Amino acid sequence: MKVLYVDDEADIREIADIALGLDPSFDIETAASGAQALKAMAANPPDVALLDVMMPGMDGPSLLQAMRTDPALASIPVIFVTARAQRSELQNFATLDAVGVIAKPFDPMTLAAQVRALVP
Repeated sequence: MKVLYVDDEADIREIADIALGLDPSFDIETAASGAQALKAMAANPPDVALLDVMMPGMDGPSLLQAMRTDPALASIPVIFVTARAQRSELQNFATLDAVGVIAKPFDPMTLAAQVRALVP
């Protein structure tokens, strides 16, 4: 399964890359911004995209909106990754056509399993 992890923080991208790499069936790519993610998806669409909610420039919800307007990217499942994991915010993210939300800080040992549970 090809996974694209998008986060503006290099340390978090590295941890996610290592954590997702614990699952040998995952092929992981990372991107540092929404714009970089769109370029990566256009070149090689992932099976699932994990998007940080709060990023400068194009945040996760804006990136999801851009994906949904592009026929080549519209059907890619999206999981939001956010430190803003309060009930009202989780309900808001659920209305944005994401398959789920993973709270930050995530547990590196269970991140791959969380992704698998949301995108079988």
